Amino acid sequence: METTTRFTRWTRFAVTIAFAGISGLAVAAADAPAGEESRVSESAFFSDDGREQAAPNKVSTDTLDPLEKSGKRGDGTRGSEQRKSVSNDSRTPNTDFWFYAADVELFADNDRDGYFHGIDLLFDADTYFARADVYAVVYLSFEGGPWVEYAVTETFAIFGASSDDEYVIVTELLAGYPSGSYDVLVELFDTWDDSFVADIGPENTSELAFLPLEDSGRDASGIGPTPIVVNHGSGGGATDWLSVIVLGLFAVGTVVVRRRYRLQPAATAALRRRGPST
Repeated sequence: METTTRFTRWTRFAVTIAFAGISGLAVAAADAPAGEESRVSESAFFSDDGREQAAPNKVSTDTLDPLEKSGKRGDGTRGSEQRKSVSNDSRTPNTDFWFYAADVELFADNDRDGYFHGIDLLFDADTYFARADVYAVVYLSFEGGPWVEYAVTETFAIFGASSDDEYVIVTELLAGYPSGSYDVLVELFDTWDDSFVADIGPENTSELAFLPLEDSGRDASGIGPTPIVVNHGSGGGATDWLSVIVLGLFAVGTVVVRRRYRLQPAATAALRRRGPST
């Protein structure tokens, strides 16, 4: 098995060098405009004991449409679309549900540039009823642009105004999120009829505003690429090309090692941050 694994790895290296243009395309894709790059994230959901919970109830990897930069900020969310579909007389606020608090802890800044690719979001939703089954949809807004959905919870229960039903979503942004300032919006829906019942966002609390984020592809580990110098002087042509190939193999190997230790699934990251359970 080990021999096969090594053979596969070196085969991949050889193919990468043979098609040298692939690395250039990869760099171009990483620097491509957000509107041309699909968003990828992985989220772990904790519905029982908030940040004290040892293992997630659910882990989800999501590939979503590219980030939108233009358009009205209030449009596009499930709650806003639902409000548009009802008559003006029916747009009275729902006082049976509300958010008591929301909190965000950012993590994973490998290159120490002040932009993180990990979001630990906690919120506490309350209700007039003794118990209600609900679900939440979470959005990000880049630099004040439209809200874009990035996580959807499973059904979970909230109990009156209890503080023991806090919900936590730990997300790692993997691709499609350029470095910048982001806001977070949480919308709550009643599973009884899928109706929108409450939301909380940057207008309600500063905890959900001006978050410095980027995806892990832009959050380099600090190991710079190996420079390749080609001597254009006379003679030594074959030696120069051999040097380029050797340095290229080393660079590819460095990238593989970096990716292996840099990208951590959201569930693993959440458990690592919490430490061993007691």
